[in-house]
Amino acid sequence: MELRHLRYFIAVAEALSFTKAAEKLRLAQPSLTRQVRNLEDEIGVRLLDRSNNRVALTEQGRRFLFDAKKVLALCAESVAAVQQMEHGESSHLNIGYISNIHYGLLPATLGAFRQLCPHVALNLFDLGSAAQFEALDAHKIDLGFVGLPPALSGHDLLSECVAKDTMLAFLPERHPLAKRAKIKLAELATQFFVGMSPKMYPGKREWLVETCRIAGFKARILQEVDSELAAIKFVADGLGLALLPEQITGLPHEGVVFRPLSPPLRRESTVAWRADNPSKPLKDYIQIVKDLSRST
Repeated sequence: MELRHLRYFIAVAEALSFTKAAEKLRLAQPSLTRQVRNLEDEIGVRLLDRSNNRVALTEQGRRFLFDAKKVLALCAESVAAVQQMEHGESSHLNIGYISNIHYGLLPATLGAFRQLCPHVALNLFDLGSAAQFEALDAHKIDLGFVGLPPALSGHDLLSECVAKDTMLAFLPERHPLAKRAKIKLAELATQFFVGMSPKMYPGKREWLVETCRIAGFKARILQEVDSELAAIKFVADGLGLALLPEQITGLPHEGVVFRPLSPPLRRESTVAWRADNPSKPLKDYIQIVKDLSRST
């Protein structure tokens, strides 16, 4: 049995006419009749009832029609998949992001990508920075909104800066500095800091240490936590101050105030991907991210 036999049978079964099916297939009717008869002889089952000058599906024919369509659809899907692989294409794109950092860029890039590649399935994964790096290493995601540059995290990935997040000082509401409209970073030299866990947020400890060094003092990190909500809770409990992105102010922060720094403090936010990923949708998405980040 060959795939063409299935196509011939499906054409006759849908038209319930050898004449109409032959016209659609651009075959001579006797040849089409012979091919379908050969198919029935090969499988040993009568698929069509040709009595009374009409064509009808037998019960076995109805079941075979359903399965034959599935077989042809699967073959077409397999051919399309290997053709996409040959051209470095993919039918899906997996993107990691951090939900608490509400990237304004993310929705815009997804919308632009959907217009450019309407047939590529988009899958979003809410993952912390460390989990995104692991997923990139394991080929589970194609690109991640990882935050800090991968170089700070010891990962050999390509990256692109897509934003510079404004960092704020988070303080207990009864802290003396909370009365100030703005705070100089050097004024925090004697304070303890609540930092982000290197296990969950690789590179952020290095960033905090280097930021404080540039300001002229050594960061005194009292505690490191696994989430922004935990950092806010520790600040509220008076266990230290925190430098967090402005976007975090959208989270519950009872007992905590946030103040801008003078001069403003900004931290690079990056996307990262594997250099050996040949996906064409990935390349298209990266270009969209670059274009939109430069225009904002």
